[in-house]
Amino acid sequence: MPYKEPKVEKVFYTIGEVAEMFHVNTSLIRYWEKEFDIIKPKKNKKGNRLFTPQDVENFHLIYHLVKEKGMTLKGARKKLRENREDTVNNFQAIESLQNIRKILIDIRDSL
Repeated sequence: MPYKEPKVEKVFYTIGEVAEMFHVNTSLIRYWEKEFDIIKPKKNKKGNRLFTPQDVENFHLIYHLVKEKGMTLKGARKKLRENREDTVNNFQAIESLQNIRKILIDIRDSL
């Protein structure tokens, strides 16, 4: 039986890696860090920001509200403060449906 390397999940992501994930500038990440209290990266001795997977997930939620749904920062902040659980559930449902759609398109294209 061949050896399979276990999938390694990162514990921390740099600001550059997070910016690359979402195709945005690092300045936007720093700005949203100030605007939203749910993004709280750790800082090392040099002051570099280190984002946890939870921070990346929160950033993805904010990105969805602001960039994809077109909400203002004030509106996104209010929605997350007042109704965070429903917002997260809706976001996860949309993500799941998009993944299913992608799989179905791949199956259709392979036929």
